[in-house]
Amino acid sequence: QVQLVESGGGLVQAGGSLRLSCAASGSIFSMKYMGWHRQAPGKQRELVAGMPSDAGPYYADSAKGRFTISRDNAKNTVYLQMNSLKPEDTAVYYCNAVATVPGTWSTYNYWGQGTQVTVST
Repeated sequence: QVQLVESGGGLVQAGGSLRLSCAASGSIFSMKYMGWHRQAPGKQRELVAGMPSDAGPYYADSAKGRFTISRDNAKNTVYLQMNSLKPEDTAVYYCNAVATVPGTWSTYNYWGQGTQVTVST
């Protein structure tokens, strides 16, 4: 089993910055992918940024130029640096990971509990 723990959310004024962190722990043979999604009230969950192990990062159009995703592979941790935040960025941000676990040698999709980001005007 793999656990994802997010941190770094909070309340910030428009134009401000936040840095989210997500640390994965548990039985991990290989971390294939780590990324961030978000879900605003009344809306569907959407991709914000993703970072496969064998490819470069990619971003939603809404995040391009403002958000930066990075990974520390040694720590199985993914970060999301969010700059120039806007009120429409307000949402619960979820960490997502795809990992191969030992024993079954199968690949599974995992989600964190989410961290609230609120951007005030």
